[in-house]
Amino acid sequence: MAYFLFFLLAILCVGSVLGMVISKNQAYNALFLILSFAALGGLFGLLDAPFLAVIQIIIYAGAIMVLFIFVIMMINIRQGIPAEKKKWTLYFSAGLAVVLILELILSLKGAFSLAGAAAIEKSTPTDLGRLLFTKYLYPFEITSILIIAALVGAIVLVKRKEKE
Repeated sequence: MAYFLFFLLAILCVGSVLGMVISKNQAYNALFLILSFAALGGLFGLLDAPFLAVIQIIIYAGAIMVLFIFVIMMINIRQGIPAEKKKWTLYFSAGLAVVLILELILSLKGAFSLAGAAAIEKSTPTDLGRLLFTKYLYPFEITSILIIAALVGAIVLVKRKEKE
């Protein structure tokens, strides 16, 4: 039963990501991303990581996607990319694709090494919380400030374009 559920969730996750990549409607893309986050949360649950499963569903499928949907609603999605910016975005996306492929190769190489398997420890949410709010408190707070700054920046850019 666990194998069936694993393959069902994996196919659902990959299918929703492919649907997100293929779809041109930003609202559908956000819904496909929510579906993939929920399926990924189910996969974490199957891997005996209930804390990660709950965090994946609550934080990503809940809060972050609400933020994405608000940004989509504020931006005029009927407008396309201007012709002068299409060339720049093509080069940028090709460079980003190369970086992501290299990162994927390095992560797969690390996943199949024996040293990576020995470093995995079982930790509890208490251990994670203690580590997050002691050793990694400043990066945690800086990340939250960066997310708020990005949201404020998106709102300012949208308001500036509306005035023009």
